[in-house]
Amino acid sequence: RGTDIILHINEDSLEFLEEYKIRELLNKYCKFLPVPIKFGTKEITEKTEGEGEDKKEIKKTIDDIINNPEPAWTKAPANLEDEDYKAFYRELYPMTFEDPLFHIHLNVDYPFDLTGILFFPKIKPNMELQRNKIQLYQNQVFVTDNLEGIVPDFLTLLHGVIDSKDIPLNVSRSYLQSDASVKKISGHISKKVSDKLEELFKADREDFQKKWEDIKVIIEYGMLSEAKFYDRAQKFALYKNVKDEYYTLEEYKEKIKDLQTDKDGNLVALYAANKEAQHSFIRKAEAKGYDVLLLDSPIVSHLIQKLETENDKFRLARVDSDSIDKLIPKDEEVPSKLSEEQLEKLKPIIENAVDDSKFTVQMESLDAAESPFTITVPEFMRRMKEMSMTGGGMMGMGSLPEMYTLVVNTNHDLASYLLEESDETRRKEVVSQAKDLAMLSQNLLHGEALTNFVERSFNRLKEDNVSVS
Repeated sequence: RGTDIILHINEDSLEFLEEYKIRELLNKYCKFLPVPIKFGTKEITEKTEGEGEDKKEIKKTIDDIINNPEPAWTKAPANLEDEDYKAFYRELYPMTFEDPLFHIHLNVDYPFDLTGILFFPKIKPNMELQRNKIQLYQNQVFVTDNLEGIVPDFLTLLHGVIDSKDIPLNVSRSYLQSDASVKKISGHISKKVSDKLEELFKADREDFQKKWEDIKVIIEYGMLSEAKFYDRAQKFALYKNVKDEYYTLEEYKEKIKDLQTDKDGNLVALYAANKEAQHSFIRKAEAKGYDVLLLDSPIVSHLIQKLETENDKFRLARVDSDSIDKLIPKDEEVPSKLSEEQLEKLKPIIENAVDDSKFTVQMESLDAAESPFTITVPEFMRRMKEMSMTGGGMMGMGSLPEMYTLVVNTNHDLASYLLEESDETRRKEVVSQAKDLAMLSQNLLHGEALTNFVERSFNRLKEDNVSVS
């Protein structure tokens, strides 16, 4: 009874007769087939008899069933415990040793058929290495792990399984994007993800904050790529400051509105990309009573652009992009100790001592306690370069030469000293030393420039009769 299926194998395909190859294919395409698949037999230990040296195992030969006909996604969520989901995750990804952060169980039968389980993994900085982890099945038969055009692009960073008979097979991405069922399925998945995130945020905000660093790239990517997801994410998307405090955007606006509103009525959020590298700038901002966000994800430049576009009279500025008084300009200005004539004399003294192909000299009357020289990178230029490096469409911007603004504090004693010093060689030496110190404070001094700075510093110590070994 039944049907015999006879396969004829070409000589160049004899590997498909090998047990390991057959098992590999069955495991890939039929791992969750709804009927048991027997592939030979295997021995198991049924029981043990006796004790000590007389102890022996009683073996039993059984059918080797190589698939799981009832995977977790086919069961009702009410019948599954958290450990069941973790066990299924390990079944899907046996070489992954970290448990997922949380899961989303999909179970829809109208207006389209969709079941599945999506897992939020810990996301590492390199997003590309973690794509194509969601597996598409149709009636529990594996179809593909490339879901481009089927689920929103930002959700390809998730792990898990989707099973639907309403997704067309073997068609182009452009067709999938225009297919009505696929659009509905994609939109539903995006909404389920945002609903789950909001639920977790409201249920236990403290735990959600602990997980934020591991999931923020997915959420930020979604905010950039989908308008509806951006709107929903306002309820749970978080922003961390350098003190490790978390806020939603509306909470943060409320926090900074009194001190960080500029003279034109714009709310200015200051941020750092690296707490250690930009420490001196953070300290200057905090000395003014300002708060500083820590925005360090790989797509931060795009996110900043999005936030500024979506929020009226709101902008973000990196703490090292200008002097602190210029980042949040107020009506009151610090008066300059130098006259216009002295300023006109001082600027060329400094310009003649620095490389004008890299530096633009900017004279500013700042607090006398501020540094004499500060190196800044113009906000617009830096953003364009960063966006080009993360696929922002700014072709060629990433290869532009480094350009810096050398901010000179005209109220510092060093400015007066340079005006009074008549020895041009000495003036150049002092300017170079002060400029290099400003570069060093931002970890921008490298190679030959760093070597020259160290040698010049040691020579200066020797001139001052300080013993240097």
